[in-house]
Amino acid sequence: MKKILLLTTGGTIASSDTGSGLMPVAGADRLLNYVPDVNKICNLYTMSVMNIDSTNMTPELIMKLAQAVSDNYDKYDGFVITHGTDTMAYSAAALSYMLQNLGKPVVFTGSQLPIEADGTDAINNLSDAIHFACENICGVYVVFNGIAIIGTHAMKIKTRSFDAFESVNYPDIATIKKDIIEYTAKGKSITKKEAAQNLYGSKEFIAKINLCTDVMPLKMYPGIDGRVFDFIKNNYRGVVIESFGIGGVPDNYNDISTKLRELTEAGTAVAITTQCMYEGIDLSVYEVGQTLAKQGIINCADMTFEASVMKLMWALAEFDNIKDIKAFMEKPYFYDKSY
Repeated sequence: MKKILLLTTGGTIASSDTGSGLMPVAGADRLLNYVPDVNKICNLYTMSVMNIDSTNMTPELIMKLAQAVSDNYDKYDGFVITHGTDTMAYSAAALSYMLQNLGKPVVFTGSQLPIEADGTDAINNLSDAIHFACENICGVYVVFNGIAIIGTHAMKIKTRSFDAFESVNYPDIATIKKDIIEYTAKGKSITKKEAAQNLYGSKEFIAKINLCTDVMPLKMYPGIDGRVFDFIKNNYRGVVIESFGIGGVPDNYNDISTKLRELTEAGTAVAITTQCMYEGIDLSVYEVGQTLAKQGIINCADMTFEASVMKLMWALAEFDNIKDIKAFMEKPYFYDKSY
């Protein structure tokens, strides 16, 4: 049987009501008591990496989590990470960039209710994640509510419902119903072997565990004051801007496009994504977008906001040259057009 390492970080799945709200208290062994049947399909080992509410997740703690996987990479056939739902998409995206050429699955999961709660979704999610970690598949995934999502495309879209996560701008990789796993890609059924070949090559595993925290996320809104960009220029190495629609940034009122040009000329990495969840940006459509494209703006295409932020953090830590950062940011991560 395969050897699977369960890494715990806290989150709702491990929480109990302390009288002043939910707090993560359950360890890995306590979680596994609720899914005894998984011992029939693999040999499970456990490690507590941290025990936090995921709203307290930081880049430093994400790096600690990636390091735990890297340190144990040769000892196990797959990894399951229990994680709070609020920042899970950020962590899954970050590990996708830090753990390169994975030849094994790294599977994030969590729950909307504590594992000890009546009617909880935690038991199914944990069982599904362990089953998926036993598959001959590689890469970073989020498994939640019976679906497996590429780590760079996962987004939490609901605060309470069990179907809290969605695969944005790419189909689910698989559906999981108890011990039955069916793979899909681009709407067509594929085999596990095909999925593994599509996602990764046969290169040697490399861990590049570093993130630059000098990244400012910024949401466009009507009437935004251009002075914020002066602050960014003086305090941050990069900015991820949630633009309007397909890539719209004001070039009249407060002339934000000029401010962005000043940022790029100062060597700040300026990445543009959209406030819209689906379909991404296209800077070629409108005049203002074409102007931005000529200024060396990084086009985040159809990346999620979470993936855009973590990818830029990784790129700024890895590269000094803005051209290299831009090239990496715009390089497809999976398949032909997916990030």
